[in-house]
Amino acid sequence: MKQKLFKRIIRNILGLLLPAAFFDGCTKLNETDYHDYLAANYYNNSNEVVSAVLRPYTHTNAWITSSGQVGYWRVSELSADQLAWPVKYQDGQDNGDWIRLHYHTWQVNDPDIVGNPWNLMYTGVGYCNDPLTALNSRTAEQMGITESDRQQYIAELHLLRAFYYLKLMDLYGNIPIVTQVATPASPPTVPRDSVFRFVESEILAWKDKVPVLSPALIGRMSKAGAFAMLVELYLNAEKWTGTARWQECIANCDSLINGTAGSQAQLPMALDSTIDATYSNTNENSTEIIFSIAYDYQKSTFRVNFNSDFYHFNERYIYDGTQGGNNGIVLIPGVFTRFRDNDLRKKSWFLVGPMWYATDPTKPVMGFREYAGQQLVFVDNIRRNKNLQPGQDPNTLPSDMTQGEENSGVRFNKYKPGSSNLSIDPHYFSNDWAVYRLSWIYFAKAEALMRMNGGVATQQAVDLVNAVKKRAFAPADWAAAQSQVGTFTLDSLLDERGREFIFEGWRRQDQIRFGTFTSGTWWDHLPSNDKNKELFPIPYTTITNNKNLKQNPGY
Repeated sequence: MKQKLFKRIIRNILGLLLPAAFFDGCTKLNETDYHDYLAANYYNNSNEVVSAVLRPYTHTNAWITSSGQVGYWRVSELSADQLAWPVKYQDGQDNGDWIRLHYHTWQVNDPDIVGNPWNLMYTGVGYCNDPLTALNSRTAEQMGITESDRQQYIAELHLLRAFYYLKLMDLYGNIPIVTQVATPASPPTVPRDSVFRFVESEILAWKDKVPVLSPALIGRMSKAGAFAMLVELYLNAEKWTGTARWQECIANCDSLINGTAGSQAQLPMALDSTIDATYSNTNENSTEIIFSIAYDYQKSTFRVNFNSDFYHFNERYIYDGTQGGNNGIVLIPGVFTRFRDNDLRKKSWFLVGPMWYATDPTKPVMGFREYAGQQLVFVDNIRRNKNLQPGQDPNTLPSDMTQGEENSGVRFNKYKPGSSNLSIDPHYFSNDWAVYRLSWIYFAKAEALMRMNGGVATQQAVDLVNAVKKRAFAPADWAAAQSQVGTFTLDSLLDERGREFIFEGWRRQDQIRFGTFTSGTWWDHLPSNDKNKELFPIPYTTITNNKNLKQNPGY
């Protein structure tokens, strides 16, 4: 009976079934009958328990990172003002998904844009609820673990589930809350402010029952991760509930800045000393990362799949690796020029201009499509330069989401996988994906200070921004590059956030909080001035299957 109810609740939330086995490595949601699988036959030894506890973490990879799937990360970045996936002749059509994201014209029945993030995240909620039920209904002795472990597992799963609901609330606002397998079968919509209170109460109830961050907890929820979630919650509280919580935001920032929540490295939590340490393939040594999706590609063949979203077909030659990509996501024209020429991030985090073999800097990387037989040259524009006539001004060429070429756009290089020659680099593609990092906490505190001061910069706020920004400039350039309290505004802060956190999945949320998501103009995107677009709709299949759900306004 429990299995039938379990199937029904998943169908009513997702519009389809969970994968066959909870602990399978696959994150694609294929409809499968799993009636022979009984949870009662699991959780009988420590290995089974640990695999169940860790399963929702591996699933988180599918939606919070640039994973190659349409999850939270992709819709958060491609609907905002920095990144786009333009059509490049035969490539990037993809049912018009990326075009609709860019122009904010998605529909209720969009299965990828609207449905897939919902499905991925609610599947993860199920991956949290099932072990929570087992851990709460069995003794530690029955499961072959210690009572201390049982309590810690329960606490971290509560926190991870709160993270799922936080991000669901961000995208969809008014959502169902389910905390037990199969109960209720058709969960009702819960208003966003109530979801907020639920997430807050879960974090506050469980944050002191998990350990502080340590090397043993890389990629798992810790007290540091709980503080970071509270920072995100309170930073957006005014938008999400109508009530500002700036002081609570600052207090939780201080719990991380002051080093009371541990560190994933052997040193105290602190800003990394360089702009690249946070993203390297040895970034388990980063003193800055608070919560990450952790990978060790050489031991598990499990890695972040950002190459699928970003890499050109022949990009493996550029970095001496094994992986190309779908030649997809690029910078929107104009974003690259927002970085000063002497900004080290501009040189390190992007690829632009002629491309060369990593193993031979005199050998050009060649194009694959319309530039086959010619050197691949990434350009800071999206237009059909092949069509340029003699004497024609290139700026007169059409430039929009349908007019790309294989070399269009400045490219991603923030995370560098290293060389696949393991004698040179034994850590190839073992980069952890940073979800929360200390720089983001510095910026959150700076913003809270400014908003408490009527949007006017304080010296403390500007000092926090400069502490992060200083790493991006040579000492000789810093005096002219640093932000000044007399000229630093909320618009300046949004611009600085865009530079520092580009590619990291924050831009949609930032634009909504700063009021530019539906009112701003970027490249060929014109404002909709439709505040309803600040939320995605409840997916059509889901709301059709569950009559207790209420659609978001405007859909």
